[in-house]
Amino acid sequence: MNMLPTKRSMLLGVLLIQAPLLYADASKAFTALQHGRVDEAEQSLRTILAATPNDAYAHQLLCRVFYAQEQAEKAVAECEAAVAAAPNDSVDLMWLARAYGQKASHAGPIAGYSLGKKVGQTFKRAVEADPSNLDAVNDLGEFYTQAPGIVGGGVDKARPLVDTLQSRSPGKAHRLLAYIAESSGDSPTAEAEFKKAIDAGHTTDAYMDLGNFYEMHHKPDQAFAAVNAGLAADREHGPPLMDAATILIAAKRGQDIAERALSDYLSSPNQTDEAPVFKAHVILGKLLAKRGDNAGAQREFAAARALAANFSAARDASKGA
Repeated sequence: MNMLPTKRSMLLGVLLIQAPLLYADASKAFTALQHGRVDEAEQSLRTILAATPNDAYAHQLLCRVFYAQEQAEKAVAECEAAVAAAPNDSVDLMWLARAYGQKASHAGPIAGYSLGKKVGQTFKRAVEADPSNLDAVNDLGEFYTQAPGIVGGGVDKARPLVDTLQSRSPGKAHRLLAYIAESSGDSPTAEAEFKKAIDAGHTTDAYMDLGNFYEMHHKPDQAFAAVNAGLAADREHGPPLMDAATILIAAKRGQDIAERALSDYLSSPNQTDEAPVFKAHVILGKLLAKRGDNAGAQREFAAARALAANFSAARDASKGA
């Protein structure tokens, strides 16, 4: 009997040895991404993809690494690779749609039209692949209420999604109804629906949605009150704290509260790439610079660069402070 290992068996052995190591690298990359360490995450993901080029999850995470840094071209390429490897994965499709949207926001009219259509079509595919993916349902609903009809938008398309959300997340259903009303020019109903979203769960997110609504309607005092109510209800110190700071800055109210919200987020265990940590450092640095604390501002900008060396806003802020 020939006891020498075949090339196939040797390859299988190598793959079996690599598998747990690559899984550990993916877990490490995800954790790094959640805490804003995007340079570290990218390095881990490059290692995985060098060994397994068709790893859909690694491509999705790398897409999110670039998306967080607003590098839309690279984000689209990685998310397209993820979807090519796993065509019916709802989360991969959702992130691809988001990447298309980010790219569209910086594109000219012709390219923007083509990308805008892709955004809606891809969000729709994400929902069809998994109707229980409420983030995708929510994103598709927002697209329908905000995009022009020429690229597939329309409030009539959003209304059926309310029922999908209502049975699983009444707060999200009221939020979508608020967007539908706002898109239809019915601001009083939009305000009422945002308040119903708060009543449905008293989540910090819901208060921030109301605060953002008031800020967009040039009602800074009401925005300030909504944000403060949301911060009082906050128990997790997660991404809504960045929303709070952004709203307060736009409303020109409560800079000290905005600074505290950002500091709380930066020390929180509940950070996610939904609110990139390096962006929080940049926003806090700009607040500190505004009140004359240039040394503190530079520390924040340096912290951002240490996490995301290629994030242009951190470099630009450092030069301007």
